[in-house]
This record gives sequence, structure tokens and C-alpha cells, in this order.
Amino acid sequence: MEQVFDTERVAQNRLRAFRKGQKGADFLLNIVAEELADRLAVVERRFDKAVELHGVTGVVAHAAQATGKVGEIARIETDADFADEGEALSLAPLELPGLDDQSLNLVLSPLAAHLINDLPGYFIQIRRALKPDGLFLAAIPGSGTLTELRDCLLAAEIELYGGASPRVIPFADVRDIGGLLQRAGFTLPVVDQETYTVRYDTLFSLMADLRAMGMVNPLLGRSNKPVSRRFFLRAAELYAERYSDPDGRIRASFSVIYVSGWSPHESQQKPLKPGSAKARLADALNTEEIKLKR
Repeated sequence: MEQVFDTERVAQNRLRAFRKGQKGADFLLNIVAEELADRLAVVERRFDKAVELHGVTGVVAHAAQATGKVGEIARIETDADFADEGEALSLAPLELPGLDDQSLNLVLSPLAAHLINDLPGYFIQIRRALKPDGLFLAAIPGSGTLTELRDCLLAAEIELYGGASPRVIPFADVRDIGGLLQRAGFTLPVVDQETYTVRYDTLFSLMADLRAMGMVNPLLGRSNKPVSRRFFLRAAELYAERYSDPDGRIRASFSVIYVSGWSPHESQQKPLKPGSAKARLADALNTEEIKLKR
């Protein structure tokens, strides 16, 4: 499989940002924690053994446990520095979390799967780690994320240098994620997308926030050729022209794909076989059925 991300750089970026701990930079993770906890809270069952995969601050694990639906929950990270005081973490790379087969009832993946080179393989690892009727919940930045930034950096680079290199990572489409879930063997998959619009004073304040979130460019195909300050100034001008509100502040989009899927179990509802319906659609619609001649 083609490698898109420098996974070592991804881990370094996330750890560096976490160690700096810039106040407010975890806003998106906090939103995701609340959303995933809300979705977990409405599930009519308890999950005795759960794991959070590379959630950085642990806020998702804490929110899940606060629902009362989770018993034991462990955290897996790339470095021991991510641990709370006195907390024991399991250490594993982003792409190979090292989960034992059928060992878990619940797996949470918050804002990490978009940086996986082999996403189909990642989903398969998680599905195999779940016991029958186990649940997978994830939040994955998807297409639509940072489209404004991508557009302005691309336009500025073409204008000034006559070409462009990738500066914003590719994000998956919601339909592709749904297909990958089914391919990995999950049942009853549900996939939906929420877009959050955040406003900044300038492109430079947006980029500072992205660095504080560990979202520095980790693409293997990124250009190592330095660009001038003129490039960023021109990109900032284009951003202000194209994506600013009347008060002069710019908009940045973060689109998050929320995922749920179950490990197969015989108790789960099965789709009806074609022709097995016991009620007529015409009766439900209170209309006359018209038979077509063949």
C-alpha cells in the first residue's frame, strides 16, 4: 500500500504539541469527546472492557467513563508522556495498536484515524480485537476540513512559484469511510458528518492553532524547499479576500466523520430477504397498487 504519511513525524508533532499544552488548542478534541459520550450514553448496554486509541489528552476516555456505560478503560499512546499523573499507558504506534483478538467490548478512536496509511487494515485490527457484539466508535476528520486553507495556499504557491506541493493532508470522504467499515467486517455501520466553523483573526492565528494541535504537515510528499514570507503573506491576503466575514475575521472548517460499527453477533438484527415483507407498500401509503405487464 502506498505510504502517504510520515508516521514518525505524526507522532513527534502530536507529542510536541501535547508537551507545550497551549491553552484552548484542544477545543476540537473536547467537542469530539462530548459527542462520542452522547452517542455512547444512548446505547442500551454496558461495556466491561474498553480502550481509547491515541486520544492525546485522555478526555474521550474520561467522558466515556462518565456515562456509566464503561467498566475498565485503558489508553494506548505513542509515548508515556501522554499519561496523567500516576496513570499507566500502553505504548504502541498509531497504525499498529497491538490489540489482542476478541479482548475488548468497546474501542474509541478520536481524531487519529485520518493519519493512518493503511486505514482498511486499521479497521480490521479493531474489528478483530472486539468481542462479538462489541462496539467501535470513532471521530475522523473528513473531506471539507481546512478546505479554505488548502485553497489559499495552493493559489498563492501557483501564483508565486508556478507550481504547488501538498501542504494540507487529504481527508477521506464520508462514503468511503462507510465502505471501509463494511469491508472490515463491521455490522450495522452508521456514519455521519458534522462541520464546525471556527473563526480566526488571520491565517497566521489559524496556523498557530494547527501547530498547537499537532497538525503540522506530515506528508511524505511534502516539499522541503523553504518558501518566503511573501508566500504566507499572499496566502493570508487571499484568505481574507475569499473567506472573511464582515467583521474581517476568517473562517476555517473542521468536518468530523462520526463512525459506529459492531462486531458481528448472532443476536444482531439481520436484513430481510427480498420478497419476505408481510405488508404491502400500497397499503401503507393508502393507494392503489398498479401491476405492470411483462
